[in-house]
Amino acid sequence: MSTRTATRAAVRAAVHAAAGHRLGAADPRQEGPADLRLVPPALAVWGAAALALGALGGAAVAGAAVCGLAAVVLLVLARGRGGGRTAVAMTLLCAAAGGGVAAAHAADLHRGPLPEAARQYARITAEVAVTGDPRVVRPRVRGSDQLAGAVMLRAEAVRVTAADGTVTATRAPVLVLVRRTDSAARTPPGWLDLLPTTRLRVRAGLLPPRDDGAGGRDIAAVLRVSTDGPPTVTAGPTAAQRIAGGLRSGLREASDGLPSDARALLPGLVVGDTSRIPADLDAAFRAADMLHLLAVSGANLAILLVLLIGPPGTATRAERRGAAPRLGMSLRTTAVTGALLTLAFVVVCRPEPSVLRAAACGLITIAAIGTGRRRSLLPALAAAVSLLVLYDPWLARDFGFLLSVLATGSLLTLAPRWSGALRRRGVPGRLAEALAAAAAAQAVCAPVVAVLAAHVSLVAIPCNLLAEFLVAPATMLGFAALAAAPLAPPLAEALAWLAGWPTGAIAAIARAGAALPGAEVDWPGSWTGALLLAALTATVILAAGRLVRHRWLCAACAVLLVLAVLRPVPLIRPLTGWPPPDWRLAVCDVGQGDALALAAGRGAAVVIDTGPEPGAVDRCLRALGVTAVPLLVLTHFHADHVAGLPGVLRGRAVGAIQTTALGEPAGQAAAVRHEAARAGVPVIGAGPGERRRIGTLSWEVLWPREPPPPGPPSPSGEEANDASVTLLVRTSGLTVFLPGDLEPPAQRRLLAACPDLPPVDVLKVAHHGSAYQDQALLERLRPRVALVSSGEGNPYGHPSPRTVDVLRAAGATVLRTDVHGSLAVTSDGAVTGSDS
Repeated sequence: MSTRTATRAAVRAAVHAAAGHRLGAADPRQEGPADLRLVPPALAVWGAAALALGALGGAAVAGAAVCGLAAVVLLVLARGRGGGRTAVAMTLLCAAAGGGVAAAHAADLHRGPLPEAARQYARITAEVAVTGDPRVVRPRVRGSDQLAGAVMLRAEAVRVTAADGTVTATRAPVLVLVRRTDSAARTPPGWLDLLPTTRLRVRAGLLPPRDDGAGGRDIAAVLRVSTDGPPTVTAGPTAAQRIAGGLRSGLREASDGLPSDARALLPGLVVGDTSRIPADLDAAFRAADMLHLLAVSGANLAILLVLLIGPPGTATRAERRGAAPRLGMSLRTTAVTGALLTLAFVVVCRPEPSVLRAAACGLITIAAIGTGRRRSLLPALAAAVSLLVLYDPWLARDFGFLLSVLATGSLLTLAPRWSGALRRRGVPGRLAEALAAAAAAQAVCAPVVAVLAAHVSLVAIPCNLLAEFLVAPATMLGFAALAAAPLAPPLAEALAWLAGWPTGAIAAIARAGAALPGAEVDWPGSWTGALLLAALTATVILAAGRLVRHRWLCAACAVLLVLAVLRPVPLIRPLTGWPPPDWRLAVCDVGQGDALALAAGRGAAVVIDTGPEPGAVDRCLRALGVTAVPLLVLTHFHADHVAGLPGVLRGRAVGAIQTTALGEPAGQAAAVRHEAARAGVPVIGAGPGERRRIGTLSWEVLWPREPPPPGPPSPSGEEANDASVTLLVRTSGLTVFLPGDLEPPAQRRLLAACPDLPPVDVLKVAHHGSAYQDQALLERLRPRVALVSSGEGNPYGHPSPRTVDVLRAAGATVLRTDVHGSLAVTSDGAVTGSDS
């Protein structure tokens, strides 16, 4: 080594050593501390815009004017001095700009005819330009009904025709909700195929937009369209959007032959197309805090640009790597190509705020990859935040934007230091980087996620860490399939098949993490809860710096965390008392609905109904340790008894589904048959007098004994209630009566058909404890324990005080899921509530 080279190496080493500090060594090419000069102005733009959007128009303008005037005064006072006054003045100017632009955008929502017409719930004919991809709003359960899913799309109203024929040109952002006029569960044809920039003519009823709770909203009105037919298109999409739509469609077609999870997830990973994501997979990603993978993020663009310019720190060197030098591209040509690739990315993934945010954050990441210098990245992030908020002030109130900025900031600040600390303790470099990135992003984002989801995920870091190694190959192969689809469909299918392997593994990680009993911890879904979680996270981080020096303490903490996630029943039961070890019957707390389990051996249970929501019944059965369901009985097809079916099928072996003969409501009966067919579970009918036995558990079908009534179903749903499969159950010396939702007329007919009906130990009160009960049947049953499954604060007044009083007067102990949580009856007749 020459003397000059040795001297330069020594100087470089000294600079690097001087740049280090107690939080970890600096990056080898990072000079000096982080540059924070643009952070206060960015925060000022962001905060002022958020406040202005929620304030009255006059107050927002006045606030912006005051900030601007104060900035001018400070600049005048600071002439020739510079320093802190100039920095404060620039921050105030940025606040004035953010507040002024936001006030202008908010004022746009109050101009034109739509706001006043929406307050009057008027009907109009409007011409709108689609601005976002249509998506399906999943069906909701309301009482016994499951409302059909709607198509929702964002648009801009450009022409409005009032009922009196007045035509007004306007430019107002609106939300269009499209529902069928009939009761069919499917969405109206053609609406999901619409592309952005398409112009439509719609006949709609107007609704005022729902406030976000802080005075801000980003639409002028909601257009509610009822139709069974396709949309009326007045002008097609632009050429760019047709090309982008063709590429997205080609990726969906190429992935059609993949397994269900990979088929659903691959378009979401690549271009943010979540139209195929089923509810259970979406719930798994939410529970594992992996939902960011279902949306386009800066990582998607970063992966593409890394392929172009090569690994970190080599883009500007003679020995640079990536595809660009192999194709003979100069640095300038490489930069132009990267910009064009970014533009194409935005068009294909749609120029919505989330995609623009991803493009900006992706370019920031590429700045690190291209230069290897982190010191310039915080100013770049701050500048990107300022420009994006000034472009679209509503981003200041967007949780996705907040999470994206927090995650990017953590990767630029915390992750490098934590990665260096891990490497110094012997962790391999690539693993240290991945672990630090996952931990840093989770630490800063968890408080915001808690506000949105009211939970804290204990499996987020390991799940995201495992998924990180799979995202890059899945995304690269997915983009390759996207590009090949228009030119060579067989090649696109082969690439999609390859991408399906890592994509399916990501879905499996999410499902496995969400399936763990302690995957989620309930947390207050408020900003107070967020502050509390942030304080707790900071405490843990500070304590971790000392704990790492004590291996036994680290091991003990790791064991406690594993136990909290796995929640082994023998260890948890002494602490919670739930579930009792010898439970025979459990009524799950599923809200306003029914879901029961009858113990049928170790890890097995006969399940009666599934409640209105898959997640609630799934959590209940997991807590009970139920992994096998020999028989699932659906008493009738009302949504509050059957809509939770996917939750029972999730991860369990189900032998058969038994139903009533009356297939009403038809849509919900069809949904049950479809879900059963997808899971490969046979559907059988329940016959009167049928008897079955599993070990000490036996039961008899008492009802229905009558054929379904002819003619159309009653709008009240009484026929479905009166067709409820009714069981008389015997288990470990207990007699249990399960009447579904039988109404008093059917209760009287059942009593007449079963004159030898014996008294029972336990009664599941019919129809959630409604006031409509047959007195003679209650007197015949004389239950010792009456269990009511009802939702807290339900709008029906269930259970009825009159019914509760009658049961108590007859000597029954009445327990309710809305008060006591899930209920379990043991072999000696004792009842335990999960919330007791």
